[in-house]
Amino acid sequence: MDLITKGGPLMWLLLGCSVIAIAIFLERLFYFHRAKIDVGDLLFGLRNLIKNKAYAEALSECAATPGPAARVIHSAIRRYSSPRTELREIVQESGQLEVPKLEKHLAVLLTVAYIAPLIGLLGSVLGLVDTFVQINAVGGFATVAEISRGVYEALITSAAGLMVAIPAFVFYSHLRAYSKSLMHDMESAGIEIVNTICDLRSMPSDIISIRPDEMSALGTVAGTVAGTVAGSVSGTAGAGQ
Repeated sequence: MDLITKGGPLMWLLLGCSVIAIAIFLERLFYFHRAKIDVGDLLFGLRNLIKNKAYAEALSECAATPGPAARVIHSAIRRYSSPRTELREIVQESGQLEVPKLEKHLAVLLTVAYIAPLIGLLGSVLGLVDTFVQINAVGGFATVAEISRGVYEALITSAAGLMVAIPAFVFYSHLRAYSKSLMHDMESAGIEIVNTICDLRSMPSDIISIRPDEMSALGTVAGTVAGTVAGSVSGTAGAGQ
């Protein structure tokens, strides 16, 4: 508190910038941690569902999975019957909608990193001006101790500005790299799901499907077998009597 008091009113502005930078870093870090998933495992499970034409289960799996990659995959599966070119456009548009969510508040963090040293420099200049104004008020005479104290108090804001700017820029670089990684996963997932849908939708399902005519035939056969078995049982019972 003593340094903040000596540094002047701009120290409170720098303190506010530091609080904003820390809040953005923690919020984004928590968001990215939740959004980070194993895209390979998700695509492996979806591939089996899509192969069996279980598109509803695949949509439910994507909806239950957090992150931009899952939302991009979800948008493609919803239009699974579309041609490959249209699926690619859907994936690209969905990915473009996810980019602002990943970059949210990063511009504010970068702004803090840029302006914090300038605020500190402004505080130092104002402090030096105030020091020389005080010296001029007493006739231009001042001891070395008085001048050094004025310069010391003026440089506090410059040091504080750098102390805010350096961590803020490190936070920004880390979060930017994290967002780039998520974007890469999102793009890879989009390409892979389009190829998966187009390759598997023409393949027969592993689930055995029975047509209505086959079902009717099976019913007839089952009725015949049941009648035969019942007759045999009746005949055996009659012979026993």
